[in-house]
Amino acid sequence: MTVRIAIIGGTGVYDPEILDDVRTEQVSTPYGDISVNIGSYRGKPIAFISRHGQGHTVPPHRVNYRANIAGLKKLGVRSILATAAVGSLNRAMKPGSFVFVDQFLDFTKARAQTFFDGDEKGVVHCDVTDPYCLELREILVRAAWELRQPAASGGTYACTDGPRFESAAEITMIRQLGGDLVGMTGVPEVVLAREAEICYASIAMVTNFAAGISQTRLTHEEVLEVMSLNAENLRRLIMQAITMIGEERECACHWAVSGGPVHSKGEG
Repeated sequence: MTVRIAIIGGTGVYDPEILDDVRTEQVSTPYGDISVNIGSYRGKPIAFISRHGQGHTVPPHRVNYRANIAGLKKLGVRSILATAAVGSLNRAMKPGSFVFVDQFLDFTKARAQTFFDGDEKGVVHCDVTDPYCLELREILVRAAWELRQPAASGGTYACTDGPRFESAAEITMIRQLGGDLVGMTGVPEVVLAREAEICYASIAMVTNFAAGISQTRLTHEEVLEVMSLNAENLRRLIMQAITMIGEERECACHWAVSGGPVHSKGEG
């Protein structure tokens, strides 16, 4: 069975039981083996990866991003909906709200960023003018509107290494550079998905205001609490979006490296 749609669950999103008839498969890749839960929703096969492992045992700087994306590619996945818990630098993006990210700033330092290391695969310079799939983001916007859920249709996500939270000075810098949100996992995941020619959209759940903006000190427990309170809304949003994604849809993302018949700006 070919799986065309995948969910990557971030902090607070570990449960594949949102799907029916779930089974676990081990997928081997050149970057390591991964565990993928595969089930179905309304007849559509769906893959589910818990980015941090069951029980949140893998910190952001040790996630095997290349293996995760390569494994989904091996399964035949063409569309990824990824969740992320984020801090907000934008007072219009309040805790408890969703943001469908459209740009990123990368402040990571020591992560494998590409599948193309100059070996037998050669050197590839992949365009990321629009890093996130325009079509999937539009589907998320429509799904949120149908569910009457508050959501911003764009925002710039700044990625840091973690696992520590950012300093107040770092947040000031990121804010001055145009960042709306801050998290620890969105890059290189989005870039690797583009290199793998998989459509990728990020559902950012704002859990707190960032350091220096928040009136209190940041804690991981606070993040988990807000995610738990909004888990049902997030689940409904994801499943609504899945019903709107055509399994055999074509998109420019699918030709991002190889080139192909769908290759015009604005088609994904």
